[in-house]
Amino acid sequence: MSSAKQSTIRWQVTGPALIVLLALMGSSLMSGDSAASFFNELQGAIVSQAGSFYIFSLTALLVAAAGLALSPAGKLRLGPADAKPTFSSLSWFSMLFSAGMGIGLLFYGVAEPVYHLESPPYETDVLSPEAIAMRVTFFHWGLHPWALYAMVGLALSFVAYRHNLPLTLRSTLYPLLKERIKGPIGDTIDTLAVISTLIGVATSLGLGVLQVNAGLTFLVDAPDARWFQTLLIGIITSLATFSVVSGLSSGVRRLSELNMVLAAILLLSVLLLGPTSNILVGYVENIGHYLSGLVHHATWVGESEAERNWLSGWTIFYWAWWIAWAPFVGMFIAKISYGRTVREFLVAVLMVPTLVGFAWLTIFGEAALFDLTREGSALKEAVNTAMPTALFTLLQSYPLGGLLSAIAVASIVLFFVTSSDSASLVIDSLATGGNPNPPVHQKIGWAVLEGVVAAVLLYAGGLKALQTASLTSALPFCFVILFMSISLVIGLYRDVKSGA
Repeated sequence: MSSAKQSTIRWQVTGPALIVLLALMGSSLMSGDSAASFFNELQGAIVSQAGSFYIFSLTALLVAAAGLALSPAGKLRLGPADAKPTFSSLSWFSMLFSAGMGIGLLFYGVAEPVYHLESPPYETDVLSPEAIAMRVTFFHWGLHPWALYAMVGLALSFVAYRHNLPLTLRSTLYPLLKERIKGPIGDTIDTLAVISTLIGVATSLGLGVLQVNAGLTFLVDAPDARWFQTLLIGIITSLATFSVVSGLSSGVRRLSELNMVLAAILLLSVLLLGPTSNILVGYVENIGHYLSGLVHHATWVGESEAERNWLSGWTIFYWAWWIAWAPFVGMFIAKISYGRTVREFLVAVLMVPTLVGFAWLTIFGEAALFDLTREGSALKEAVNTAMPTALFTLLQSYPLGGLLSAIAVASIVLFFVTSSDSASLVIDSLATGGNPNPPVHQKIGWAVLEGVVAAVLLYAGGLKALQTASLTSALPFCFVILFMSISLVIGLYRDVKSGA
């Protein structure tokens, strides 16, 4: 039997990860009616004890990323001095965006500004309620999450392409721990990464299927029920397995580029059919408001109980969600970034997805806020009673609303597929010690497991279960990411000093 067909699983990593995941799914299913209460209590405990830690950790990572981009280390190339990038800039940018936040932007792009307008975290005499709503939304989707992804991705790229270490999370700690990464410490790090990635992706897949269900209900009166959502997860996970088998250069890349086309059609349609002048002016103004409030939001932990409750439901959940995604997105970015310089890598990963995300949020957010001024608008009720329907409620108010909703459903499905197949490739790399060509059956197994975890969490506790799972899995991995960043700085400093 050829080595390509043999199992390359490292059971000291995979075994504990599977045990934890099976325990999570089993306890969720067996808890029955008490699941919702359990998830509420657990989320409250994590937020009260670790909320500030999440906030300050991501701010520290943003400062570190900006510092490295401006430092002499920015000239170092991720690979030999004559290395050339594997992918064109257009393909690189497309994969960066598609694998990063696609489902989340579709889910929250309309709903979040409306929610913050109705329930603002604070008030000020300087900004209007609409400006505050957009500022807060920008903060949650801005530089902080992409700084997190950039630092993880750069740490992986640095050790893999400059020092020829396996592309696994444990390798990123080599400058700090040396050979100790090959023992239990390294196994624990990769195990946490597998768990975090699976749960983070499952959270996004759960959100995506809720919105696909909402779109199909609008388009063809499909049932809004757990069994139908489980069926959708099964169908879309099947599509993801076909994509993941075809590999990174064909399946993931082509689906990412197709999805960017669909997303661009949806984006331009809302821009042209919506309040175009408000949107164009709002893009610049919203960025200005975001930057003016960046320091405040980056260090704001809440003074009153109401403020802390708001932070727990939004900022802290988001930060934990991004942390849970960090192994997946960071490794995926590393896989596609060979040949870039450190400065090129950091500037692109920080700025390109952020600015594109801001354009998306401005177009859909400003359109949603404008829709609220229209007599008979149903958007507020949609956000308050069934958040996944918010996007389709907005599109329904435009000409060709049915067609736009169909495009939105297709885009969500593709984001679902690209997230799942990208994560399967990453998890398999973690579980095999960095094997670049693991057997096909392992990739299929991880893709199926992602769908199963998403389905179980949805069935057990819905959106609350998805949020709590991300909060829980992110906590231990946040410590790993901080140590990883320290190790990266040490390694870059040594290479600069040695002139390597």
